[in-house]
Amino acid sequence: MEQSTKAPVNKHFLTEKRKIITLLLIVSGFAGILCLISCQTATNNNLPIIDMHLHSWTAGYMGEASIPNPVTGRSSSSTSDEAIMEATFTEMRRYNITLAVTSGPLEVLYQWKSKEPERIIGGVHFDEVTSLPDVEQLRKQFMSGRLGVLGELVAQHVGLSLNDSLFDPYLTLAEELDIPVGVHTGLGPEGTPYTCCPKFRVTYGNPILLEEVLVKHPKLRLYIMHGGWPYLEETKAIMSVYPQVYADLATISWIIPREEFHEYLKDLIRAGFGKRLMFGSDQMVWPEAIGMAIEGIESAKFLSKEEKRDIFYNNAARFLRLKETLDESVL
Repeated sequence: MEQSTKAPVNKHFLTEKRKIITLLLIVSGFAGILCLISCQTATNNNLPIIDMHLHSWTAGYMGEASIPNPVTGRSSSSTSDEAIMEATFTEMRRYNITLAVTSGPLEVLYQWKSKEPERIIGGVHFDEVTSLPDVEQLRKQFMSGRLGVLGELVAQHVGLSLNDSLFDPYLTLAEELDIPVGVHTGLGPEGTPYTCCPKFRVTYGNPILLEEVLVKHPKLRLYIMHGGWPYLEETKAIMSVYPQVYADLATISWIIPREEFHEYLKDLIRAGFGKRLMFGSDQMVWPEAIGMAIEGIESAKFLSKEEKRDIFYNNAARFLRLKETLDESVL
């Protein structure tokens, strides 16, 4: 009979080996869970976020209900005024947005504010010159706390820049009461002059046109909405000379190509403005845009945790003069 060439089986060795493999599988599985938790912590941490640019618009504000999201091509499942409001609040709670500067038709805005009074900072939305609010009525609303921000001011869509004399009484009021001012800059949707706004011109969205306003109102607390995109050099020039000027990253963090946004953001960070950039979603009638805007910031790998915390919360807290900011100990 042929002699076996196999080595004798060491049953004790196999038993110990199985124990080691089992232990390794348990440890690796536990490590995987920890990794999952840490990844979730790295991307959210459930830390508070301030949204400096949100809208309380009605379902048909943009011309028709269920208009498709320009990025996803899908219409929102929220097709009524009430549904948009509730879905927006759901997203805000999901991402721990504790404060949101919200503007829209005042009657709708006040409905939102009555629903979530601690979460909503009322803003005054200007996009028409035929129905500008009375200055003294605004004074009462600001002093009562129902309103807290003058903006979004959309002078560009009516063929004006903020340095037009039409806006001077409102800017004087904001300076007097130390009310933050948010001004639309940059661009608009494709074909804007041919649809809603025949007086719209690209040139009126250039942040450089804000200089005369800043000189005339040196105590004005102003922030450039949409980060001034695509006017990078002009935005850097204004923010370099006027340290009271901040910028939100609303819309551009989710609606323009991601690579373009990241390059623009990287340039602003490299230019030294990391402490004056603020998160904004520009949620209009697509509540899902809130998460899309957050992901646009989170996916910027060149940002440190501290820089992300500044953009998501600390810079806005400083700009709004809140009492608390988040230090590195909670990162």
